[in-house]
Amino acid sequence: MTLEEAVNQVQHDTGGKVLSASTVRRGRNAFEHRIKVLTPDGHVRVVTLNTEAGKGPASSDSTKNSAGDGEGNKEKH
Repeated sequence: MTLEEAVNQVQHDTGGKVLSASTVRRGRNAFEHRIKVLTPDGHVRVVTLNTEAGKGPASSDSTKNSAGDGEGNKEKH
């Protein structure tokens, strides 16, 4: 899964506006896409998608809120 595909998936799933996106290498063939999104209700979430090079898209089970309860990753304005 490319970063662009991950961004499109997160945007579609959350209905929010993507604020930033990056890819981090996690091992020899594993990557993690981190997408920061502003949800329609005004919260900022960081969604991570894990994927492996050369394989198809990661399953929806790999999508998670990195803070767990959503409280630890809100930005203050």
